[in-house]
Amino acid sequence: MFIELSFVFFFSLATLFMMRQIAKEIGLVDKPNERKHHIGSIPLVGGISICISFMYFLFNNPELLPNHRLFMLCIFILTLVGALDDKYDLSFKIRFVIQGGLSIAMMFVADIQLHTLGNIFGFGNISLGVAGYVVTVIAVVGAINAFNMVDGIDGLLGGLSMVTLGGLGFILSIDGQVNLAYLCLVLMVIILPYVLFNLGFLGRERKVFMGDAGSMLIGFTVIWFLLLSSQKDGALLRPVTALWLIAVPLMDMAAIMIRRIRRGDSPFKPDREHLHHIFQRLGLNNTQNLCVICAIAIAYAAFGIYAEIVGIPEYIMLMLFLVCFFIYQLLLSKVWVITAKLRAWRHR
Repeated sequence: MFIELSFVFFFSLATLFMMRQIAKEIGLVDKPNERKHHIGSIPLVGGISICISFMYFLFNNPELLPNHRLFMLCIFILTLVGALDDKYDLSFKIRFVIQGGLSIAMMFVADIQLHTLGNIFGFGNISLGVAGYVVTVIAVVGAINAFNMVDGIDGLLGGLSMVTLGGLGFILSIDGQVNLAYLCLVLMVIILPYVLFNLGFLGRERKVFMGDAGSMLIGFTVIWFLLLSSQKDGALLRPVTALWLIAVPLMDMAAIMIRRIRRGDSPFKPDREHLHHIFQRLGLNNTQNLCVICAIAIAYAAFGIYAEIVGIPEYIMLMLFLVCFFIYQLLLSKVWVITAKLRAWRHR
């Protein structure tokens, strides 16, 4: 295992080096603007490199993932669309149609969908029946865009992805779903070189960004693994636990979209009101910001894992999740007042 994982790491590392040069030649770079304050043009190849590396691994280990060909086709399409979006800024409508189409393929070809929500209200398992098709499409599109929208500072998307995959892999290993647990580990190893590049550990001149290609790939992979592992009969992973494993991206997306709609703006209009922007206004630098948000994500995931192991009722887990979201939404609505008071307190 160690030898294989080492090879995966260096394969991903080499792919990043190669794709950086190609991206510069074809102009697949992120340039600073009024919302993006980085220095210089940064290659948008993190997602492409992760896709190439993961597809290479699955091609050589097809037994680890049911319907691996469909999965590989889906992430290839998402990565291609994401790369085109990075370069040409595609309409969100085009992205949504493609994401919805892939979720339909997931359901009707691979038979992966939300059949049940579990006992989330305390009155017995809720079977979705035909409504499961609609709920699955919403879940897939939501997960993809939750990870897409959270990618705002160096290391954040990579860090949150590794928290989610690590937590999911841990639960799956306990549940005996060793193949899927190993794939979570493999994907974490593949993402690691990107994190090193993105954070500048290999030199600031080698910095790369994930791009929409990577965020959509990761969001889709996470929801594919969650649905595949939680909808089996007798699976340890209950559907409500998935909320805790992706809590930060999910809460951030939902809260921001609710606030935009209340203002009368498009829910897909970019702004600077995400969680990492709030911490920036509080005076945290990028490293502190990254550590705080990842720590919050780890705490959420750890609670979800603990709740699974000790058997906390699903309706209690849902209630606590909604309480956390309500508190987050309330703090977000008062963010300007809170930041002003904190700044005044810090400068006394």
